[in-house]
Amino acid sequence: MALEKTWRWFGEKDPIRLEQLAQIGVEGVITALHHIPNGEVWPKDEILKVKNAIEAHGMRWSVVESLPVSEGIKIQSDDRPRLMANYQQSVRNLGECGIDTICYNFMPVLDWARTDLHYQLPNGAESMYFDFPTFVAFDVFILKRPGAEADYPRELVDKARTVFNKMTEEEAEELAYNIIVVTQGFIDGVIDGSVPDPKALFLEFIDRYKDIDKAKLRENLKAFLDDVIPVAEEAGVRLAIHPDDPPFPVLGLPRIIGQLDDYEWLFEANQSPNNGITFCAGSLSARKENDLLEIIEKTRERIHFVHLRNTQMLEDGSFYESGHLTGSQNMVPLVKALLQEQKRRIEAGRTDFKMPVRPDHGLKLLDDFNHQYNPGYPLIGRLKGLAELDGIMTAIDYALSQQG
Repeated sequence: MALEKTWRWFGEKDPIRLEQLAQIGVEGVITALHHIPNGEVWPKDEILKVKNAIEAHGMRWSVVESLPVSEGIKIQSDDRPRLMANYQQSVRNLGECGIDTICYNFMPVLDWARTDLHYQLPNGAESMYFDFPTFVAFDVFILKRPGAEADYPRELVDKARTVFNKMTEEEAEELAYNIIVVTQGFIDGVIDGSVPDPKALFLEFIDRYKDIDKAKLRENLKAFLDDVIPVAEEAGVRLAIHPDDPPFPVLGLPRIIGQLDDYEWLFEANQSPNNGITFCAGSLSARKENDLLEIIEKTRERIHFVHLRNTQMLEDGSFYESGHLTGSQNMVPLVKALLQEQKRRIEAGRTDFKMPVRPDHGLKLLDDFNHQYNPGYPLIGRLKGLAELDGIMTAIDYALSQQG
């Protein structure tokens, strides 16, 4: 009854190979056609190349992560009709190729954000850190976004000024490059390292949202769902929106998927069961008021995909990624709640679906330091997380089976 053990793989350029994933007990692969530009149609022959390669190693392509939603769809630009038609066709093509779950997000401009990609834990392992004063220093004093200072409490701006004043020019540029390019480029970010002035282009993208608040972005997401969900239903595909990371507004941009009332709005906006979510414990745990068990209980019928990792929250709203078991969240009751939902589905006669779960960002440790993995995606650190989660699932699964 255990959840399907999956792993995010970045295609042929990923230094971690499919044969290695098969060796460590991965059942399903989470990947995307990273070589297809955002907004273009995913051809069936390209989909099948990847699908066949995965299946040749005894695994299945469990979830697409991600089929990117172009900025033109999020802001409803003049190019939206073409972008939307291409997205719909990609969904059809994936369904015809037997891929039944798509993870996506609706975050404006910036996907996930961290200020330190090499945060050292006491045991020598490396993690990733979101330091709030440092992020504000980036926004106010490095990026110099118009009006940024007014978006933060005075005390936080003062702390940010102190942080910035201690930075060298090289450190400030490295921080900006990490936030705008390094953490985004390998996951279909809007800006890659080829542009001469990433900060200027980044500000241009942010400016496109100057007239879009939370209510308007929700309206645009509803329009997207109304256009794509009927196609997904016909194609036999589930859509699973990923929560914002971090799940609160940054850079003056609205964030619309980060707490329980956002999910309640989402399900009301489009009531199809194909309109579902990616439950990401790491992202949701970075908002102190979120009760993750309550979110599972209230969204359980719409959970199509699961990311599990932990964070350690700090008093000022900063957080760092603390592994998979250790941190602010107790992972055991979360996994138990997910397994109970899977059991409920099986007892209800759903034989077509096994909830995929993947270890999200892992700590860098041991031989990981000798390789150039994407930020947050080392081999051994994620393998440790997979093993820990598998142990929890096995123990809980056994206990539940003894209860009849």
